Amino acid sequence: MTTGRAMMKTYKMLIEGAWLAASNGATFETFNPATGTVWATAPEATAEDVDRAVRAAHRACYEGPWASMTPTARGQCLHRLGDLLAERSEALGETETRDSGKMFKETRWQAKYISEFFHFYAGAADKISGETLPIDKPGMFVFTNREPLGVVAAVVPWNSQLFLTAVKIGPALAAGNTVVLKTSEHAPAAILEFGELLAEAGFPDGVVNIITGHGDPCGKALTSHPLVARISFTGGPGAARHVLMNSTQNFAQVSLELGGKSPFIVFEDADLESAVNGAVAGIFGASGQSCVAGSRLIVHEDVADEFLARLTAIARDIVIGDPMAEATQMGPLCTMGQVETIERELRQAVAEGGTILCGGKRAAAGQLFFEPTIVECPSADLKIVDTELFGPVLCVLRFATEAEALALANDSEHGLAAGIFTRDSARSLRMSRAVRAGIVWVNTYRAISPVAEFGGTKGSGYGRESGFQAVYDYTRPKTVWMNMSDEPLANPFQMR
Repeated sequence: MTTGRAMMKTYKMLIEGAWLAASNGATFETFNPATGTVWATAPEATAEDVDRAVRAAHRACYEGPWASMTPTARGQCLHRLGDLLAERSEALGETETRDSGKMFKETRWQAKYISEFFHFYAGAADKISGETLPIDKPGMFVFTNREPLGVVAAVVPWNSQLFLTAVKIGPALAAGNTVVLKTSEHAPAAILEFGELLAEAGFPDGVVNIITGHGDPCGKALTSHPLVARISFTGGPGAARHVLMNSTQNFAQVSLELGGKSPFIVFEDADLESAVNGAVAGIFGASGQSCVAGSRLIVHEDVADEFLARLTAIARDIVIGDPMAEATQMGPLCTMGQVETIERELRQAVAEGGTILCGGKRAAAGQLFFEPTIVECPSADLKIVDTELFGPVLCVLRFATEAEALALANDSEHGLAAGIFTRDSARSLRMSRAVRAGIVWVNTYRAISPVAEFGGTKGSGYGRESGFQAVYDYTRPKTVWMNMSDEPLANPFQMR
């Protein structure tokens, strides 16, 4: 990376081990949401740049040293990458905070914890195995091998970008694939700095390539490229539809993680202190800019008043300000588009009968800062109830029976996560089974681990990230038939 005019950083893309500008010299600016000032530029990749990155990954997969490297050696590269990530977590967290506005206390912790994901997949690299089949044909020995798919296109958004990078490239590399990683145009810097660790960790040139740019032409050229075998996409449903259309050009496998409007269900027997803290973490942690944000509070009518009184008291006291400061609890939103969307949806919610219990406007800290907001909704029919806002806005619905709570939870086009707070273990099991979501947290919220699979249902997408199974998702089985008989083949016109 190079430094340009005063305090301005100029980033480049990583293609086949070299840091390159866009082929036409085009760049775009990235700004610090906390200050509103431009602090860096990144290349605006052309279709030709994308083609170069994909072809580099394809060569690395089938011709370079990566192709002949043992699974154990691949795992050693991943393990070193995890070690380096932990060592540099402070600097990477600071860059991510400057570029996206996320709280430094979270980006610093997350960058360090993500090293565990690379360590996990390092250990998985030489645990991938095929099987011997008990075939129903005499004289035949039949077995399967698991082979890498090829070039993986990994597309990540600006929020939790290092985490989302880890859960994509970790299993992909463990399985022997190569990767072209597209950053978000809103905050590419942290991933580009992460890319500096790859060569140091021992990855050959071209195994991981990092490109920057907008959806068109960069994203379009990547997800439709004929040499791409799999697309792993995290983002919004609009962009996902374009990705699916693009994949008809190359028939790549596709996995989608599209966010949600996750229900946070509080029963009358819940530990209210714990549930309130969970609700705060679920919607105001990361300023609500989380795909699993618990943005629909479904609370039993017997405890709703007390619960909301406690929750609003905490919300009003949340410290909003500089995301680098330890005392700050909520920083800015990443883009003005988010702020304007929230303001528009809140106006409509009030017009439809919603009541703003606290917040509801921009905070004094700056244009991209928004107050923690709680909106009580008379019914689930309000548009805001099932609209993902990606900000610190909580919609509240009350219920009387378990069946009603379940109906409200499932009355959504989304299905990523859910939270259930109750002391009744039988009820928690019933609800966790019946709620249509890919992740269910019981008496906790927003916990992650490399061991646990992550993904949604319905409009929240399909496919899973994290967990050991994710490695197999980046492989395809090859079936090998071996004739052990010494006899010549019989009738050539009869299938065996």
